[in-house]
Amino acid sequence: MPKHPVTMAIRALRAGDVPFTPHLYPWEPRGGTAASAAALGVDEHAVIKTLIFEDDRRQPLCILMHGDREVSTKNLARAIGTKTVAPCTPEVADRHSGYQIGGTSPFGLRRQMPVYLQRTIADLPAIYINGGARGFLVQIDPKDLVRVLAPTLVDAAQ
Repeated sequence: MPKHPVTMAIRALRAGDVPFTPHLYPWEPRGGTAASAAALGVDEHAVIKTLIFEDDRRQPLCILMHGDREVSTKNLARAIGTKTVAPCTPEVADRHSGYQIGGTSPFGLRRQMPVYLQRTIADLPAIYINGGARGFLVQIDPKDLVRVLAPTLVDAAQ
């Protein structure tokens, strides 16, 4: 197996003593979680998207969602107590997170921001989440994600 990159996400996982299994795959622009799930032969529901949004005060936030589900902006805004939330443009998301779109990880974010986790993700036996580079996922126990990131659990799926 080729060596995996050592990204800020990998450094954060190591610092948090999070056991992980690296998975490299051929990244496809606009392939999303369907392409990564197919490449790894795993259920897309267990592939977690890391999305950078902004609230009505233009403050960034990170929302983690199942690959096969969409974020309801109404449900998310209601859950976090703000009027509106919206996805950032790719350029703004890159600036907030320090990662390129397609390689955004909730671990090792450049800018500190609140992290929200779709509640049902915490119940999965294992998840596949971006390791900080395009074409690179790490398999971890969601309990470790909760322990290290201390996200707020929300019901934000459509």
